[in-house]
Amino acid sequence: MNDERTEQLHSLTIERTQESHGSGGPGWVALLVAIVLAGGGGAGAAWYFSPKAEPAPAVTTERPDRSVETVETAPAATPTASTRPAPSSGLVASGYVVARRQATVSAEITGRIRDVLIEEGAVVEEGEVLAYLDDDRARIDLDLFEAQQAAAAERAQSFAAQVTEARTQLTRTEQLISSGYATDSRRTAEQAQLDSLQAQLSAARADLAAARVRVRSQRDYVDRHVVRAPFGGVVIAKNAQVGEILSPVSAGGGFTRTGIATLVDMDSLELEVDVNEGQIQRVRAGQRVEAILDAYPDWRIPAHVEAIIPTADRARATIRVRVALGERDDRVLPDMAARVTFLEQD
Repeated sequence: MNDERTEQLHSLTIERTQESHGSGGPGWVALLVAIVLAGGGGAGAAWYFSPKAEPAPAVTTERPDRSVETVETAPAATPTASTRPAPSSGLVASGYVVARRQATVSAEITGRIRDVLIEEGAVVEEGEVLAYLDDDRARIDLDLFEAQQAAAAERAQSFAAQVTEARTQLTRTEQLISSGYATDSRRTAEQAQLDSLQAQLSAARADLAAARVRVRSQRDYVDRHVVRAPFGGVVIAKNAQVGEILSPVSAGGGFTRTGIATLVDMDSLELEVDVNEGQIQRVRAGQRVEAILDAYPDWRIPAHVEAIIPTADRARATIRVRVALGERDDRVLPDMAARVTFLEQD
């Protein structure tokens, strides 16, 4: 071991030629380095010049067996099945509740609304008054026409009396002529007067007839200022207010309305559903159907196919089918969403 250190120290000795006299500086330095290395620095030098040791491999020690904790997870909760009864098997289609009789009630003329007698939800009968239009001007014209009719009637009555009198006078003149107390010229004059009176009577009667027509027409015009229900039903929308202009044809503007209210005959409610073209062969008129409204999913309504509308929707590739409800119920309202199951034939 000492021999190896000595050789290593000799290898560190720097041999230099003595170029200067009387100065042993480099030699002393080498000697000092050798002493230091021989002392405490020997170990460092030995480590530096020794071959590098391979890093020791990592040793894994196994610990005693640990107790493995097993966690038992509860099974995932499965949703409970609905308590609803299973739907009947068959072709299923969706649609809406529609009314076969639904109308926007308006007046036949244009006028300002004077009074509205209904509100949403009101039940009305056929012919019941829904609103009044301002008819002051129409009534003034009616009074004028009635006065003209009365005058025409008096004039016709007057001419009728004159004709009667002229006819009586002519008869008397003919008797006098036969007795020799009157001439033919008198009879001719009285006959001409009678003919003139009869012509005037005919004209007066024609004027009276025209006056009566004007009165009837004006009374009808006055009556058209009253808006009545065309059929019995329920008011689902009030479309106009007092003071607005009502017109059967909209003239534009925010104060013109084309209808007083929207009326629905609740007895005419039915379903309209769209059936795919590829399944329409499974549907027939009179086929039993089971309908379910989205608003009442547990209520099954018996129904039947009323008709298959003979046209197809090109964009949707469907055919519309009318379904008549088997029972009338106040819960069924227009535009409700529904789905129907076409029951298979027995």
